[in-house]
Amino acid sequence: MLLCGQDLRSRSIRKRSELGLAHIPEDRQRHGLVLDYNLAYNLVLQTYYTERYQHKGFLREAEINAYAEGLIARFDIRSGQGVQTTVRSMSGGNQQKAILAREIDRRPKLLLAVQPTRGLDVGAIEYIHQQLIAERTQGAGVLLVSLELDEVMDVSDRILVIFEGKLVANVKPKDVTFQELGLYMAGSKRETA
Repeated sequence: MLLCGQDLRSRSIRKRSELGLAHIPEDRQRHGLVLDYNLAYNLVLQTYYTERYQHKGFLREAEINAYAEGLIARFDIRSGQGVQTTVRSMSGGNQQKAILAREIDRRPKLLLAVQPTRGLDVGAIEYIHQQLIAERTQGAGVLLVSLELDEVMDVSDRILVIFEGKLVANVKPKDVTFQELGLYMAGSKRETA
């Protein structure tokens, strides 16, 4: 598995992140956030160790809070107590916006988004889709993994369908119907050649 010529298989999570891989996990509460941390700390989970946010092992609270305030404003993250809001108390949509803000702000080369809209309301879903498309437009690769056919058809430039570990379709959304896509997903149809 290569990213910009670098083999990621033996790299640590931190090194993968530094090489430009960003990740929106399927389960935001188990793998995307530390629920009992405040919003500011969650927004620097990928970068807290850099000189910008710590000095000799001590966190630079003012710098972390200023950075978090900027992301809160830019990504319209609703939090009752601002940067000090415990993430557990935020809505699912705002938790997802926090993850999105943290990952996108690092200007990734590849954004891996796994079920990024699961359990969200219509407004949050639309916002997430807009952000994924904006990242793609700015040159990042976006790998969307989703079981939502509408999402796949609306957001994707190209759709790859895997069935039982094998690639069964590589199609463009404009060239396939929902029914055909469903057949590929069920293993009833395979692309020729």
